[in-house]
Amino acid sequence: MRELALFAGSGFLMLGLNELLVDLIWFKTCLARFWKKTGFENRGSDKIGRFPAIPSQPRLAVFIPAWRESDVIGAMLTTTLSRLHYENYRLYVGCYPNDPETIGAVEAVDDPRVRLVVGPRPGGTTKADCLNTIWRAMREDEARQGYPFAAVVLHDAEDVVHPDSFAWFGALIGRYDMIQLPVVPLIDSRSRWIAGHYADEFAESHLKDQAVRQHVGAALPSAGVGCAFARDCLAALAGPGAPGPFDAESLTEDYELGLKIGRPGRALFLRCRDAEGRLVATGEHFPAHWRAAIAQKSRWIAGIALAGWDRLGWRGGVGERWMRLRDRQPLLVALVTLTGYGVAAAWLLLQAFGRAEESPLDLPVLAGLAWANALLFAWRLTLRFCFTASVYGWREGLRAVPRMLVSTLILIHAALHATRLYVHMLRSGVTRWHKTSHIFPAELSGR
Repeated sequence: MRELALFAGSGFLMLGLNELLVDLIWFKTCLARFWKKTGFENRGSDKIGRFPAIPSQPRLAVFIPAWRESDVIGAMLTTTLSRLHYENYRLYVGCYPNDPETIGAVEAVDDPRVRLVVGPRPGGTTKADCLNTIWRAMREDEARQGYPFAAVVLHDAEDVVHPDSFAWFGALIGRYDMIQLPVVPLIDSRSRWIAGHYADEFAESHLKDQAVRQHVGAALPSAGVGCAFARDCLAALAGPGAPGPFDAESLTEDYELGLKIGRPGRALFLRCRDAEGRLVATGEHFPAHWRAAIAQKSRWIAGIALAGWDRLGWRGGVGERWMRLRDRQPLLVALVTLTGYGVAAAWLLLQAFGRAEESPLDLPVLAGLAWANALLFAWRLTLRFCFTASVYGWREGLRAVPRMLVSTLILIHAALHATRLYVHMLRSGVTRWHKTSHIFPAELSGR
C-alpha cells in the first residue's frame, strides 16, 4: 500500500506543481496587461462597448454541422438570424439524407440567409466529413457568385450566438488567421452537478489557459464553436483536389485545426464585452446526464490525448510541447487520482475492520507529500472558485468547490471509456460521429 501511496502522492505533486507554474504565468500576463494596458482584454464595458459598424463588412460563411439535431436547429437558426448585429453572412447547415427530421427543421426556417447542404453519404459519418461537405457547397457558391468569402465561422446546432460576435470576426479577420471567442456553458438548474462542472472547467480554461498558451508561444486550439478562420488559410490547408480542410478521420477536428492554423501571432483568443458589459461569448448547454457527459468527454480524451499523440506528435518549441503535454495528461490524471482514491478507500476499510497496523502517513516522505498536496489542492479549489465566480457569480463559485469531485469522477470514467474507444478505432479503422443530444434555451427560442 505504501508503494501505491507514494506513486499517487508523487503524481499529485508533479501535476500540482505543473498547474502552479501555469497559474504563475497567468498572473504575470495579468500584471502585464494591467500596467501596459495592451491587448484586446476589456476590463470595463465603457472601454469597447458594442463594436462600431464596419463600412465594408467582410462576407462570412457560417458552418453548422447537424446530425439528428431536429430538436434544436430550428430555434438556433431563427434566434441567430434575429439577433446578430451584422448583415453580410450566410449560414450553411450540413445535414444527411437519412435525417429527414433535421432537414425539415432547417427548411422550415425559410430564410435566404440559410443554405441547406445535404451530403451524399448517409449519417452519421464524422463531424469533419460533414464540415467538408459544407466546404464544397461554399466553394460552389463562390464560383457561381464570382467572389469568395472572407472567413469561415464554426458553430454547433445548439449554440447561442452573441449578437456582436460576427462584427468582431469581420473587423479582425484581416489581421488574424484565427479568432476564438470564449465558450460559456449555460447553467442548467436541473443539473447543477453534472452540467455545472463544465461551467467550472471552461471558466478556468478560457480565462487562464488560453492566455498562457499565447504567452508561451504555443498554438491556440479551436473550441469548434465561436471560432473564425481566414478562408484562404483553410483553402491552403485543404490543397488542390482535397475534399476539404477538415480531417474526416479525426474525432477532434476542431482542436487539430487550431493547432495547424492557430500559430503564435496569427491567432487571437478574444475577450471583450458588449455595450451592456456582458462577455462576448458563445453559450450552449452541455450534457446534463452522467452517460452523456462520459460519452462527450471520452471523445475529447480519445481524440486529443490518444489519437492526437499519433496524428500531431510533439512538434514545436518548448512552450508548444509543454501545452501539448498538458492537453494529453487527462489519462495520467485519471490514473493517479484513481490510485489515490483506491489507497484511501483500502486504508479506511482496513481501519474499519481493525486490520490496519499503521497509517501510510507514518512514513515521513508520505506525510510530507500529503501536506504539500493538501496545500496545492486548497490553492486549486480557491482558483476554481474565483474563475467560476468571475463568470457566473459567487453562488456558482461556491458550488464549484464540491463540484470538483464530480469533475474528477467523470474524468476517471471518461478516461476508461476513451481507452476502449481508441482501441476500437485502431482495430476497426472506423471513426464515427460520437455525438450527444442537445437542448436550446427555451427563453430564447423564436427570438
